Amino acid sequence: QVTVVESGGGLVQSGGSLRLSCAASEDALAIASMQWHRQAPGKQREFVAGVADGTIKYADSVQGRFTVSFERAGRVSNLQMNNLQPADTAVYYCYESVFGAWGQGTQVTVSS
Repeated sequence: QVTVVESGGGLVQSGGSLRLSCAASEDALAIASMQWHRQAPGKQREFVAGVADGTIKYADSVQGRFTVSFERAGRVSNLQMNNLQPADTAVYYCYESVFGAWGQGTQVTVSS
């Protein structure tokens, strides 16, 4: 069973940066298939960035500020988040799309 684990969340001031990482277990396929989603309090979970339909895509709200990258044959995904805003405050989840595996989530809090 494929599992994924996120790391790197925390508290940052508006305009700051954070880098999240997601590591998939060794039985994941050696392809870049991970996505990042987030869920703010009282809101539905939403797609942020990652591989969708074979290409890397970004939500409009993070385009130009967030960058997703892959290492270790796609089993590690990093999400570099720059110019963070209070609206980016949420629990960020990693999702491995081939096996449908969700991570436990990591909290990102941006103070104004």
